[in-house]
Amino acid sequence: MEQRKVPQHNISTYANNKKAMYATDENGKYCVVASSGWDVEEAVTKQALRELQRLASEAHSRVSSGEASPLYYHMYARRMDPQILSESTGIYKWRIKRHFKPAVFAGLSEKIYRRYAEALGISIETLCKLPERVNSSAE
Repeated sequence: MEQRKVPQHNISTYANNKKAMYATDENGKYCVVASSGWDVEEAVTKQALRELQRLASEAHSRVSSGEASPLYYHMYARRMDPQILSESTGIYKWRIKRHFKPAVFAGLSEKIYRRYAEALGISIETLCKLPERVNSSAE
């Protein structure tokens, strides 16, 4: 993309920030250009955020009904999935899925709770509880 064609649509998902993009200058050499975003990128980002909110809401319902552990909700509320949580904690994905079972989660060690809490950026106390309400705003 040419330097002068780098999108500058001031999209809301950038929160008045800019992102570095590579473009070619008038001599055909690569350079870094600050971009305030592209409308298409904003639409896709908002769609992804709505999907993550839907997953968190669905997870909240499953935890409320006793089908899943609070870990299941917090994972989606923090915009993660089992793969990302696995990579963040160093815990195998199959073990994480097992920890979604309320009885298994309740019996985890303090060390495992700490690993999850650190990866999710919450306290162990918060990890072990389900918040009463789900924030319904996806944007």
